[in-house]
Amino acid sequence: MDIRFNTDNATAGSADMAQAVEERLTERLDARFGERLTTIEVHVRDVDGDSNRPDGIEARLEARPKNGDPIFVAERGEKPMDAVNAALGTLVTRLDTVFGKADRHRK
Repeated sequence: MDIRFNTDNATAGSADMAQAVEERLTERLDARFGERLTTIEVHVRDVDGDSNRPDGIEARLEARPKNGDPIFVAERGEKPMDAVNAALGTLVTRLDTVFGKADRHRK
């Protein structure tokens, strides 16, 4: 499973943040879905500029299953890791649904 991390020019995307995001995604996804996913793309951006609202950072995650259509989720938070964790929770739920249906149809 390849993980790609991107930020916009208004969000400080340091190497430490990229490593923290990669570790978090690996921790939550690799054991359950690692064999079924080829790539996870993470895009973090500031959606409110200088306003600094509690939901001013958006994280978009795109999971690419083997032989399947990409799955997109997006969530917002106050800080980049808050948004990533929220989006990751949504992604896990979506992957459970998608793969659960696929498994039921294979039987």
